[in-house]
Amino acid sequence: MAALTVSVVSADREVWTGDATMVVARTTEGQIGILAGHEPLLATLAQGQVRITRADGSTVTADAEDGFLSVEHDTVTIVARQAALAS
Repeated sequence: MAALTVSVVSADREVWTGDATMVVARTTEGQIGILAGHEPLLATLAQGQVRITRADGSTVTADAEDGFLSVEHDTVTIVARQAALAS
Protein backbone atom coordinates (compact mmCIF):
# COMPACT_ATOMS: atom_id res chain seq x y z
CA MET A 1 0.00 0.00 0.00
CA ALA A 2 1.25 3.50 -0.79
CA ALA A 3 2.57 5.50 2.12
CA LEU A 4 1.78 8.85 3.64
CA THR A 5 4.41 11.02 5.24
CA VAL A 6 2.92 12.27 8.52
CA SER A 7 4.09 14.96 10.91
CA VAL A 8 2.36 15.91 14.18
CA VAL A 9 3.68 19.05 15.84
CA SER A 10 2.62 21.18 18.77
CA ALA A 11 3.42 24.84 19.31
CA ASP A 12 6.75 24.01 20.94
CA ARG A 13 7.95 20.65 19.56
CA GLU A 14 7.62 17.84 17.08
CA VAL A 15 5.45 15.10 18.61
CA TRP A 16 5.74 12.38 15.95
CA THR A 17 6.88 12.00 12.37
CA GLY A 18 7.06 9.01 10.07
CA ASP A 19 5.41 7.00 7.33
CA ALA A 20 1.87 5.70 7.63
CA THR A 21 -0.87 4.06 5.60
CA MET A 22 -3.80 5.92 7.20
CA VAL A 23 -4.55 8.91 9.43
CA VAL A 24 -7.86 9.43 11.23
CA ALA A 25 -8.49 12.79 12.90
CA ARG A 26 -11.39 14.74 14.32
CA THR A 27 -12.12 18.07 12.63
CA THR A 28 -14.73 20.71 13.32
CA GLU A 29 -16.71 19.18 10.43
CA GLY A 30 -16.48 15.64 11.80
CA GLN A 31 -14.07 12.71 11.73
CA ILE A 32 -11.95 12.29 8.62
CA GLY A 33 -9.82 9.45 7.30
CA ILE A 34 -6.82 10.11 5.06
CA LEU A 35 -5.29 7.50 2.75
CA ALA A 36 -2.58 7.86 0.10
CA GLY A 37 -3.86 9.72 -2.95
CA HIS A 38 -6.22 11.92 -0.91
CA GLU A 39 -7.08 15.22 -2.51
CA PRO A 40 -5.46 18.38 -1.06
CA LEU A 41 -7.23 19.48 2.09
CA LEU A 42 -7.00 22.04 4.88
CA ALA A 43 -9.20 21.41 7.92
CA THR A 44 -9.56 22.84 11.42
CA LEU A 45 -8.88 20.29 14.15
CA ALA A 46 -11.35 19.67 16.93
CA GLN A 47 -10.12 18.47 20.31
CA GLY A 48 -9.59 14.73 20.18
CA GLN A 49 -7.30 11.95 19.14
CA VAL A 50 -5.33 11.56 15.94
CA ARG A 51 -4.82 7.87 15.04
CA ILE A 52 -1.96 7.02 12.72
CA THR A 53 -1.74 3.51 11.26
CA ARG A 54 1.78 2.51 10.32
CA ALA A 55 2.74 0.09 7.52
CA ASP A 56 3.27 -2.74 10.01
CA GLY A 57 -0.29 -2.35 11.28
CA SER A 58 0.64 -0.74 14.60
CA THR A 59 -1.11 2.44 15.65
CA VAL A 60 0.26 5.68 17.05
CA THR A 61 -2.26 7.84 18.90
CA ALA A 62 -1.82 11.50 19.77
CA ASP A 63 -4.11 13.85 21.65
CA ALA A 64 -4.41 17.13 19.76
CA GLU A 65 -6.23 20.38 20.45
CA ASP A 66 -6.73 23.65 18.55
CA GLY A 67 -4.95 23.51 15.23
CA PHE A 68 -5.23 22.36 11.66
CA LEU A 69 -4.62 19.40 9.41
CA SER A 70 -3.31 19.75 5.88
CA VAL A 71 -2.93 17.15 3.14
CA GLU A 72 -0.92 17.67 -0.02
CA HIS A 73 0.96 15.17 -2.22
CA ASP A 74 0.62 12.30 0.30
CA THR A 75 2.02 14.50 3.07
CA VAL A 76 -0.18 15.00 6.14
CA THR A 77 0.78 17.78 8.52
CA ILE A 78 -1.02 18.24 11.82
CA VAL A 79 -0.21 21.41 13.72
CA ALA A 80 -1.85 21.83 17.12
CA ARG A 81 -1.59 24.34 19.93
CA GLN A 82 -1.25 21.36 22.25
CA ALA A 83 -0.36 17.84 21.16
CA ALA A 84 1.15 14.83 22.92
CA LEU A 85 1.38 11.11 22.33
CA ALA A 86 -1.43 9.31 24.14
CA SER A 87 -0.38 6.89 26.82
